[in-house]
Amino acid sequence: MTPILWAAGGTGFTFLMTTLGAALVFFFRNEVGQSIQKIFLGFAAGVMIAASVWSLLIPAIEEAESMGQIGWIPAAGGFILGVAFLIILDSLLPHLHPDMSHTRNNEAEGISSTWKRTTLLVMAVTLHNIPEGMAVGLAFALAAQQGGDSSGLSAAIALAIGIGIQNFPEGAAISLPLRQEGLSTGKAFLRGSLSGLVEPVFGILTVIIAGSIVPLMPWLLSFAAGAMIYVVVEELIPEAHLGEHSNAGTLGVMAGFLIMMILDVALG
Repeated sequence: MTPILWAAGGTGFTFLMTTLGAALVFFFRNEVGQSIQKIFLGFAAGVMIAASVWSLLIPAIEEAESMGQIGWIPAAGGFILGVAFLIILDSLLPHLHPDMSHTRNNEAEGISSTWKRTTLLVMAVTLHNIPEGMAVGLAFALAAQQGGDSSGLSAAIALAIGIGIQNFPEGAAISLPLRQEGLSTGKAFLRGSLSGLVEPVFGILTVIIAGSIVPLMPWLLSFAAGAMIYVVVEELIPEAHLGEHSNAGTLGVMAGFLIMMILDVALG
């Protein structure tokens, strides 16, 4: 049960950070400014890129090689499967991305649905949180599998901190627009918070699967990396560069990547 408990603790922290971010709706009524949103989106992209490399792909290769496998095969195979998984979810799950710049056709994606606009907005963020939960859960499971090795545990903690930092503004980025859509403050907070609930759910489920079939760990680590990179390339970076003056989004990517790299190398 230890890997599951560790994964629950790590993903519980990232969920808490989403909740704290969503709580900003009690103090602010207006949406975050366009430039600030671009920085937040870019920061999240940078964190996820760095986390995918240092916290997921490199450990996947090392874990595979320690099992006597060819390192790049599960890394590449899992990565492709992760991308395919997100493509399928993105095409099937009804969701709507907030239109920050008001310069694009803001239509719902996924299969046709009668869901309300507010529900579709929440589903967009929920979709992004799935690979994040898997990544954090697997990092802690890997540390537990290695007997609580200090370097592995430090790397998992670094990943949780990095994802948690970017989850804070993400929580606000969903609760504040929901308030603008007409929801009460309490409902906007609740839905913003619940958008992060998939992180502990998917984190724990992935750890259970990895624990049942240990050789799957390298594949699952790279699977989470592929899913996160898909989110970055498909959604976060394009949204961070909508409209004019996209330097804010670019600087956000650089800052997120730098901080996550420092966290991983310094603590790992």
